[in-house]
Amino acid sequence: MTAVDLARRGARVILACRSKQRGEAAAYDIRKETGNMEVLFMPLDLASLKSVRAFAKAFLNSEPRLDILVNNAGVGIHAGGRTSDGFNMQFGVNHLGHFLLTNLLLQRLKECSPSRIVVVASNMHMFGKLDFNALNPEKKGFIQQVRSYSDSKLCNILFVRELANKLEGTNVTCYAAHPGSVNTEINRHFKFWLKVLLIPVATLFQRDAENGAQTSVYCAVQEGIERLSGRYFVDCHVQEVTAHARDDAVARKLWEVSERMVGLAT
Repeated sequence: MTAVDLARRGARVILACRSKQRGEAAAYDIRKETGNMEVLFMPLDLASLKSVRAFAKAFLNSEPRLDILVNNAGVGIHAGGRTSDGFNMQFGVNHLGHFLLTNLLLQRLKECSPSRIVVVASNMHMFGKLDFNALNPEKKGFIQQVRSYSDSKLCNILFVRELANKLEGTNVTCYAAHPGSVNTEINRHFKFWLKVLLIPVATLFQRDAENGAQTSVYCAVQEGIERLSGRYFVDCHVQEVTAHARDDAVARKLWEVSERMVGLAT
C-alpha cells in the first residue's frame, strides 16, 4: 500500500520484488488502480547479496533519479533456513540485504537530494539483543526464531541511527517506521498449528495494509521532519526507543561488522 499511495501522488515507482510473477501482477494492479503508468517491477531477492548487487547495477543504469528509498521487504518470525550467502534468514534479509542495498544506492540518493530513506522496523526490536560473537546463529525452535526476528528489527533501528550520523550535512534523511501489526503474508511460514492457534486471535488486533502503510508514507513525504532524521516513528509520531536501541557505539560497531559481512569494507 505504500507503493499505491506514492503512485497516487504521481511518483515513478519501482517495485523491487523476489517473485517476478507476483511483482508484475502487483505493478499491473497498481497501474490499473491509480492510473499511473509509471509503476514498474524489477527483480530483487534480499536473501542473495548477488541479487542485491545485480538489482542495484540495473537500477543505476536505467533510472536517473532516486528520491525515496523504502526498505519495506522482510521475513517474519517463523522463516527458517539460511540465505544463499549462509546467513540466518531474518538477519540476512531484514538487515544485511537492506544494508547493502541502501549503501549501493546511497550516491544516487545524494545526487537527487533532498531525498529520504525509510526502513520498516518493528516494536519487536525492544526484545532484541545483539551479541557480536553470535550475530548469525542457527535458530530452529519457535522461541529462537522470535529472538532472531527481534534481533533483526533491533538492527534496523541501529542501522538508521548510524546512517543518519553518516548522512549529516548531505540533505539525505532517514527514518525507521513501525507499521503496527498488519494483516499480510509475512507469517506465511508459520507451521499449521501455529496458524490455527495464533492467527485468528492476532487478526482481531491487526490493521489492514492501507493503515499499516501510513507511517511509512508519512516518513517518506511529510514536510518538516528532516530534523528528526535517524528517529523511530510509530503512528506517524516520533517514539523514543529503549536505551539499548539508541546506543551509538553499538550502532557504529554493527555498521562496521555489516560492512565486512556484505563485502563493503575496504
